[in-house]
Amino acid sequence: MTSARRRLWLGAACAGAVGALLAAGRTAWAGAQVEEPLADAVRTALAAAIAEQAPPRPSFENIEERLAYLKWLSAASERLKRRKADHHTRVEFLEALWYESKRAGLEPALILGLVQVESGFRKYAISVAGARGYMQVMPFWARLIGDGDVHRLFHLQTNLRFGCVILRHYLERERGDMFLALGRYNGSRGRAEYPNAVFASRRQWDIKLA
Repeated sequence: MTSARRRLWLGAACAGAVGALLAAGRTAWAGAQVEEPLADAVRTALAAAIAEQAPPRPSFENIEERLAYLKWLSAASERLKRRKADHHTRVEFLEALWYESKRAGLEPALILGLVQVESGFRKYAISVAGARGYMQVMPFWARLIGDGDVHRLFHLQTNLRFGCVILRHYLERERGDMFLALGRYNGSRGRAEYPNAVFASRRQWDIKLA
């Protein structure tokens, strides 16, 4: 398949996914990252970032940071309640998302906005292109930088870690341009619909701690 036809096919796939989700009444915009060759150094760095062990709970250097985090967690949990009714499930999700977004140098509000747009906060969401989980990670990433087990992409922290590491990779490739990085994440680089949707959703999760 030529690159031009591949882009047309991917565009049609994304459009089909959007149409199907809208028809089903779901607030999600499932994407499809495009598999691209990775330099050995990049693949090694991404694989190391995925494989590093994470603590079950975030740790803080001082009480002020911990109090700010707890305030964020409480406010975010309240906003997420209508989408995730179970308190334990909701808090576990937010704890993992906060940790993985901070670890990757990304805003939790942005990642919450991305999850809302990509999967509608559905843990087992699968797009027509095969993207999986909360952050709609394509299976080829499990082969490129993971252990090859595609089913692990449904694991909460694994999915969030892959998604955050991949977005950070795209952000670095786009030299800090989040608009283009988000487009690349969704497989729609250069188009405004998806980045604008994520930025709009992000505003819903922008929790002021002052």
